[in-house]
Amino acid sequence: MSKKEAREQIEQLREEIRDHNYRYYVLDEPAISDAEYDRMFRQLEELEAQFPDLVTADSPTQRVGAPPREELGTVTHRVPMLSLQSVYSEEEMRHFVETVIAEAGEDVTFVAEPKYDGLAVSLTYEDGSLTVAATRGDGTTGEDITDNVRTIRAVPLKLMSGEGTPLPEVVEVRGEIYIPLAAFRELNRRREARGEPAFANPRNAAAGSVRQLDSNITASRPLNIYAYGVGAVSGYEFSSEGEVLEMLTRWGFRVDERNALCRGAAECLDFYRRLAEQREQLPYEIDGVVFKVNELAMQGQMGTRTRSPRWAVAYKFPAYRETTRINDIIVSVGRMGALTPVALLEPVEIGGATVQRASLHNQDEIDRKDIRIGDAVIIERAGDVIPYVVKAISEQRTGDERKFRIPDACPVCGTEVLRAEDEPVVHCPNIDCPAQLQGRIAHFASRRAMDIEGLGEKIVAQLVESGLVEHLPDIYDLTVQQLASLERMAQKSAQNLLDALEASKQTTLARFLYSLSIVHVGEYVARLLADHFGTLPAVEQASCDELVAVEGIGPQIAESVLNFFGEERNRQIVGDLIDRGIEIEQQEITADALVGRTFVFTGTLDSFTREQATEQVERRGGRVTSSVSSRTDYVIIGEEPGSKYQQAQELGVTTIAEEEFRELLGNS
Repeated sequence: MSKKEAREQIEQLREEIRDHNYRYYVLDEPAISDAEYDRMFRQLEELEAQFPDLVTADSPTQRVGAPPREELGTVTHRVPMLSLQSVYSEEEMRHFVETVIAEAGEDVTFVAEPKYDGLAVSLTYEDGSLTVAATRGDGTTGEDITDNVRTIRAVPLKLMSGEGTPLPEVVEVRGEIYIPLAAFRELNRRREARGEPAFANPRNAAAGSVRQLDSNITASRPLNIYAYGVGAVSGYEFSSEGEVLEMLTRWGFRVDERNALCRGAAECLDFYRRLAEQREQLPYEIDGVVFKVNELAMQGQMGTRTRSPRWAVAYKFPAYRETTRINDIIVSVGRMGALTPVALLEPVEIGGATVQRASLHNQDEIDRKDIRIGDAVIIERAGDVIPYVVKAISEQRTGDERKFRIPDACPVCGTEVLRAEDEPVVHCPNIDCPAQLQGRIAHFASRRAMDIEGLGEKIVAQLVESGLVEHLPDIYDLTVQQLASLERMAQKSAQNLLDALEASKQTTLARFLYSLSIVHVGEYVARLLADHFGTLPAVEQASCDELVAVEGIGPQIAESVLNFFGEERNRQIVGDLIDRGIEIEQQEITADALVGRTFVFTGTLDSFTREQATEQVERRGGRVTSSVSSRTDYVIIGEEPGSKYQQAQELGVTTIAEEEFRELLGNS
């Protein structure tokens, strides 16, 4: 056989096998017997073995495990994978729908789809071939799981195409990897037969399988996937979520047939009730329903919050409930100094997870519910995630139960606790309290704060417990010898951590403010403060009126910032950190001529990446959206613009070239 003949036969076999994979794993409608499929697959393997230079990464034969890796790498999502705001009642759901209709009009529609209880992933295809797969991670950066995802039969290595099914240059497909319930039960049966521990629930099993360093293990697990959306797309434009789902099906993905288009709150609630009734009979686990505005232009107009889109919600199902008993109540001290009572429970299975602890929130909550040590209680996992005590079953009391009071002194450091007026939570005011210290250092070192690689919770705990670190700034005084003395810390690891500590000294004002664990000051608020004031002294010396004048800063946040920098010990710690060599780069405060202006980009820019251009607009107070609407102020036209250019012309939106855009940035 000539090489040309082999190439033609190989391509024909690949196309036939891809088609049969799609029919079997996606449609669940096999067209040939297993034996016939196996013969076809072996024939392809033999030809590729005979002509190894014809093997391609998207060949069906390449769904095998790769050599084990030392660690999973990271991938930056082209478009962030945002979380969804959760709602738990019909009232909240109606409010969401009514808010959207008030902004978008009565003609707006919603796509409703099951909220799968698995692992969210992003699959990047370039020219139709799978190139990168990543977990959601923190929404911006995820773990590289490409080798593992290639082993999942329901994931197309090459997108299907044809007439009416174009292939974009690049597309990020978003989906949920899960294990069907029947397959999960069989997986656990086999593990128990081998003397291995059973998985707690399908979600944990799926997440653990996808994160394996050895993809051969992943290949042995019964993983499946449902695709539900897209992130970045280049070379093709969608107008609605419904169109996205239709195209995902054409490209060869499994898209849930239960998805539906709803209009108005009544139809959304009907869909939710129907799916809630079917929940126990479904072949996979779900914990609610996702409702998304169908029209992408309206999504762009509504925009996003810091962590979630304004155009979508997850309406969660009622939590699972079980009965157990409180064996004891202890007090946990958080990194902000809050004392939280925690119930130690007789272990109980709730929704596939073993629950042994439940938060009691505060003393007022304990008193209101009359919860006592020794009580039989009803436990609920709110949103199927956080366990808490619903009520005590007083009818089962024997008289041996004991009431509980939060102590007047911190259980960790012995400092007298404080309770602010009108606040139910008591606090330990000692910023050097070991319980707070561990949490504060761990937060200080986290990726979005000072980003000190290697300074994780276990190392922090050892540093505090051993007395090597008694105050936050002490971490910058550590030596190689001190670090190397810690458990599981070799000389090289110690030096790497010291290098990371040194590198962290060059930081931004927003990161530094976020790292200080100021109550109510998260990433978003830290960025607002940094953008407005520009320097650390300016933030430290800001008055209440000056803080409240910052858009997005309310009286509660302003009071928290004032209280933090009003404490002498806090100012001393900040000063000690600066004395240890931390340098905060000067924040450039740009003019605000673009405040309130909305921009859309189309085509390729010469001077900027899309991310850089977006950053330039946002730093000047503007906003960037992905869709053109009547509210768009400018559409920036790059090379080979897409349909957004035509939409702008039809709507009468101002279009400017890249050179004019640069001038606009310069003038602002």
